[in-house]
Amino acid sequence: MYTLLQTKLGRFRILAFLEGLSFLTILFVTMPLKYLFQNPGPNKIVGLIHGLLFLLYLVELFQVKVELEWKAKKTALAALASVVPFGTFVAERYLYLKSDSGTPVTK
Repeated sequence: MYTLLQTKLGRFRILAFLEGLSFLTILFVTMPLKYLFQNPGPNKIVGLIHGLLFLLYLVELFQVKVELEWKAKKTALAALASVVPFGTFVAERYLYLKSDSGTPVTK
């Protein structure tokens, strides 16, 4: 984990994981609480956290795009991954850990 914090891509990957986790928490925990049990409190808190993580994700995505010279297609797929359930987890394997040429990024 410490080695992830040393690079821009590593920090982005951590943020992507947290953003994806917060999205799934909203979908599968707080939304059912809100609509099935009329308890909107957790949704407000987790929703705020998720919103902040989502905005940070987008800012970091464009910083990574510039620093690592990602192509527009890869950047667009990474942006799309943040709005699809489980998207950031799939992107971790097939997008973040591969260079634009398709070869694995060295860790």
